[in-house]
Amino acid sequence: MRQLMQPAPEDLNHASPHASLAVDSAPRLSTRPGFEENYYDQFVPELLASYAAVGGLNNRDALNLPSTRAVGQICQGLLQLMFPGFHDDDAVHHGTLAELTRERIAAVGIQLEDQVRKSVRIGDPKKPTGRTPPILRQFFHSLGEVRELLRTDIEAAYEGDPAALFSEEIILSYPFIEAITTQRLAHILYAAGAPIIPRMMTEWAHGRTGIDIHPGAKIGSHFFIDHGTGVVIGETCTIGSHVKLYHGVTLGARSFAKDEVGHIVKGGKRHPNVEDNVTIYPNSTILGGETVIGANSTIGANVFLMHSVPPDSLVVYEEKQLVIRDKAARKTEAAPDWII
Repeated sequence: MRQLMQPAPEDLNHASPHASLAVDSAPRLSTRPGFEENYYDQFVPELLASYAAVGGLNNRDALNLPSTRAVGQICQGLLQLMFPGFHDDDAVHHGTLAELTRERIAAVGIQLEDQVRKSVRIGDPKKPTGRTPPILRQFFHSLGEVRELLRTDIEAAYEGDPAALFSEEIILSYPFIEAITTQRLAHILYAAGAPIIPRMMTEWAHGRTGIDIHPGAKIGSHFFIDHGTGVVIGETCTIGSHVKLYHGVTLGARSFAKDEVGHIVKGGKRHPNVEDNVTIYPNSTILGGETVIGANSTIGANVFLMHSVPPDSLVVYEEKQLVIRDKAARKTEAAPDWII
């Protein structure tokens, strides 16, 4: 891998290359009644006063922040590295794979280096240097390991979903693959100490898939989320191997510790552990840092849990007051008095 060098700090006063374009293309005279030339200039002082009063973003006194657009591009590039040929318009031939991989790693590395370097300076007035290269070395050394885990996730989806006919179908069309790929990559950065960027990555995937997995969550092999929409997995979750979740499952926090002045205490174990070979059916909610779902257990749909269950448990709500009637027979009965 190329040597990662410390760039010079950004010149925050440097004009945007698009500044002249914006000026040239701006309308000089409004033809709309009641809107004279430079009509909107009157609102600028109020907004500038707001920046001064409550703080602004990327103003002259701040360092550039990471870019959500750039992080999204990085995620796209990483998907191409993880699944060459599946996120491309054209086929990737074996003879060109090595050169293409070199080009893509370099492109993603340069972008990620820039974003991580910006992130490590946030909130630290000393503007720390030297943290970015070891973070990126750890990340890129782990790409092969992440691909091996993803292989097991695809196997779990194929074995766990009778509708899945080919592994290619899973990679191309199952939203959970995009979500878990992004989370596993973001988790490497999270563990290496990169601030903000891992969360931006998983929120990018969350926006695309409806699956919200915090980069801090530790997830074992052969993981599968069927359907996926609405799944939430918290930062301090630990999930074993061969775990299957359905849509709407929440692995969340029960409550938050507060200090003497009522502020939430950051950190600490807040989310449950799920041991090996557990299946959790749709819309179940499991809360609490001390909650453990024992191995080989099944949690039925719509279950709400805030305490542990032992291994080999079946947890369900039994039906109550469920009535099924013959619609034809009811025609002879009096019409119901509906109240809405």
